[in-house]
Amino acid sequence: MTLFCAPRIKQLALGLALIGMAWQVSAQTQVNDAWVRATVAGQPSSGAFMTLQADTDSKLLSVQSPVAKLVQIHQSSMKDDVMSMQQVESVALPAGKAVSFDPHGYHIMLMDLTGQIKEGSKVPLTLTVENAKGEKETIKVDAEARALGTMDHGNMDHSKMH
Repeated sequence: MTLFCAPRIKQLALGLALIGMAWQVSAQTQVNDAWVRATVAGQPSSGAFMTLQADTDSKLLSVQSPVAKLVQIHQSSMKDDVMSMQQVESVALPAGKAVSFDPHGYHIMLMDLTGQIKEGSKVPLTLTVENAKGEKETIKVDAEARALGTMDHGNMDHSKMH
């Protein structure tokens, strides 16, 4: 009986260790519903949107994508019926709280596009998140390109942003 149980115990221990590693890997930042606004030919910029949720207090530091020569994190706000947008250095991700990146708040600007982003295509994004301990996490996401008739950042003048 001892010979029969020893391999099973090893299998169980290995299984539990693997579950533990999977839990550690997934216990960081989740990205949900990532998408990018599709563009027309020649359009210089687009926006990327998603919901982020970190397990510990963290912050989004940067985003990169091969479809844009310049990628920035922006925040839109409304003041006196005027929509303004400015670049931010990072976005706080409080532990356990979903932070939405949408056309009317925080969002990712993809500027100086290398080509048209066609509806239905996948746009690779690489997010860098840092937790309160200073540990950095790199998250690779394939965002779906979608058409949307709301505010179009691609036609906004970003040259006068502060």
